[in-house]
Amino acid sequence: MLVFDARTARVLATLLLWGLALLFVYLAWRTLVTFLFAILFAYLLEPLVAGLQTRMRLGRGQAVALLYLVLVLALGAFFFFVGPHIVQQASNLEQLAPTFSHRIASGQIVQQMGTQRGWSWETQQRIQEFIAQHQAEIARWEQSLLSEIGNVASNLWWVLLVPIIAIFFLMSAGRFSEAILEQLARRRQRVFVSGLLQDVHDVLANYIRAQILLTALALGVYLIGFELLRVPYAIALGVIAGLLEFIPMIGPLLGAAIVLGTAFFSDYSFLLALALFLGAWRLVQDYYNSPRIMGGQLQLPSLAVLFGVLAGAEMAGVIGVYLSIPIMATLRVLWVRWRSFQGTQALVTPPGEPPPPAPPAPAPS
Repeated sequence: MLVFDARTARVLATLLLWGLALLFVYLAWRTLVTFLFAILFAYLLEPLVAGLQTRMRLGRGQAVALLYLVLVLALGAFFFFVGPHIVQQASNLEQLAPTFSHRIASGQIVQQMGTQRGWSWETQQRIQEFIAQHQAEIARWEQSLLSEIGNVASNLWWVLLVPIIAIFFLMSAGRFSEAILEQLARRRQRVFVSGLLQDVHDVLANYIRAQILLTALALGVYLIGFELLRVPYAIALGVIAGLLEFIPMIGPLLGAAIVLGTAFFSDYSFLLALALFLGAWRLVQDYYNSPRIMGGQLQLPSLAVLFGVLAGAEMAGVIGVYLSIPIMATLRVLWVRWRSFQGTQALVTPPGEPPPPAPPAPAPS
């Protein structure tokens, strides 16, 4: 006597396969995330590779090799001229960090700031009492921050794999889509999957290129603005805030907090002007540059973006924040394509009616 019928066995087998797939994702999440970033990096370089192939009449491999050579030379020149200043200022910030922590915990920073800015003795006393009451929480927050920085630093070597893996994606452009389509027997399935792959391709390409352009704009504006405002450690802070612009929503806020906090604890005199500069740039970037550069390609509501970013941060930290928007845009494309596909099927075969009979075979001659 059979314990399970065929349908129950198929359902259990499907659940088992899904469970194994989720277990694999959990165990190999670093590798999967590295491959996802490699795909995004390949999308960024694909127009340049195609342009080199067309203009210089190079093969695919030659174009990829030439592009990587140019990128290496450009990065080398950048770090040769700007790198020493970044390293020096970052080292100074690292050496001053323990001093800042001690001054905050002891209340010395309150006395110094109060004397410089004309705070009353009662205000200074209240702030010192607040710091003393929450000293344990401040210490735990500092320890948690240092732990997160250590975790990020320990996983930086995975970043080096991204451009290497991207080479394989660039060399095999279009072959993965063709391999997927070859596995589908029905023409309607091939049309659906082909359109879906093209939509996903457009979404990812537009997103990664827009993010790179927005980050480059922010990096240039921060470096020039901080130098003009004479902000302490202007180059290091400009690079940090500019690179954090690459992380949607949370990155710019974190960058502004780092810049204002460093300026505050460095006794910077024009703190209000710096805050106004950061606020004005945020308005320009969010309400002028981003809509024009993104061009509405992702077509995601602001509330959905906020939900995705917060959920991504809760599940996977900084990586989840960055990948949440392209994943949500991909899911939206899948949903739109699936509804269109289902609607087309309903028009071809009305619900409740059998499919039309196949045409009769031709009589043998």
